[in-house]
Amino acid sequence: MVQPSLPEPEEGDHGPMANWPTGRLLSIAGRLVEQAWIAALADHGLSHAGFIALHLIGTGSPSQTELASQAKVEAQTMSRTLDKLERDGFIRRSRDPKDARRHVVSRTVEGEKAWDSAKHLEAEVFPTVSHPQELRDALIELINDGTRKRWQS
Repeated sequence: MVQPSLPEPEEGDHGPMANWPTGRLLSIAGRLVEQAWIAALADHGLSHAGFIALHLIGTGSPSQTELASQAKVEAQTMSRTLDKLERDGFIRRSRDPKDARRHVVSRTVEGEKAWDSAKHLEAEVFPTVSHPQELRDALIELINDGTRKRWQS
């Protein structure tokens, strides 16, 4: 189904959205960006969670627990993400040579290729905004505040 094209809003013209609550704006913007992001990552054989894991693994060998903590997800969630990445041949889990009780995660050659092909997608997929650093700062503030509230003991 072809979506009808909408006229481009003029500078400062936000139409009916000008009166929407900030939470609604953030939610809709998040969904639109997420849909484009998921589709772009799927073209590279990755999910959003898999992309995050490959990013956090980097060239090191963190443990699954460290990855979950860095990604701000439960260990079980990270485990499922790593299971899929391992099945797809993007990562390998092995015993830590310094501590046999610990397992570490590393990218495979295929994982490196997937990471290299997808790591610049953000610039292609995400819309440009007039003040990107201000947006980033505000999003980080929202995430940090939400994380503190969610993970408090």
